[in-house]
Amino acid sequence: MVDTDIHADHRSAGRELAVRAGADYALHASAETGFAFRGLTDGERIELGNVALDVLHTPGHTPDHLCLLVTDRTRAQEPWCVLTGHTLMVGDVGRTELASDAASGARALFTSLERLKALPDHIEVLPGAVAGSVCGRGLSGKPISTIGFERRHNAAFGIAEAGQFAAFMLENIPPAPPEAMELRAGNAGLPGAPA
Repeated sequence: MVDTDIHADHRSAGRELAVRAGADYALHASAETGFAFRGLTDGERIELGNVALDVLHTPGHTPDHLCLLVTDRTRAQEPWCVLTGHTLMVGDVGRTELASDAASGARALFTSLERLKALPDHIEVLPGAVAGSVCGRGLSGKPISTIGFERRHNAAFGIAEAGQFAAFMLENIPPAPPEAMELRAGNAGLPGAPA
C-alpha cells in the first residue's frame, strides 16, 4: 500500500489497509512519522508481476510527496499513466501551504511539475483528487486526463517560469481544512495526535 504523501485533508486508511492485507505500508523515505514504513526513493522501481511502478519524488504539495509512473508490460515496455496524487490534478495543481510555507512549497512544486512536463503528451494522468477537494483551486470533476491536455489547458501546469508560477500559487489560497494540522499529525502517527 502506497500513500502519495502524509495527507492533511482527510484521515488516511493506508496503514490499516496494509495491515489487513499483510502488505508493506510505503511512503517517500523523507516522510517524518511516528511509525515504521517502507521508505521509497526517487528512481526506485517496484515490480508487481507485469506491472512496474517507477517512483518520482515530487515535493511541493508536501515535502514527502511522490508520484508513480506505471508501465504495464502486457501492453508495452514504456509507461502509459502516472498516478500523480496531489501534485498534478485535472485542471489544477496541489496547494502548497498545508505542510510547509506556501512560497517554499511553490518553488518545490514548480521543479516537480517540470519532471511531469518532460513526460510524453499521451501519458494518462490519474490524480488523487477531483472537484470538491480542498487540495486545489480549479479542479475538474473529470477523474482522468493526459499530460498533453493538462499542458494545454491547466493554467498552473502551463506556467514555464518559476517566479511567475510562485506568484500564481500565492494568489487566492483557499482556506485550509479546519483540522489540517491535526489530520496530518494523525496520519503521521506523531505523539499526541488525535486517533
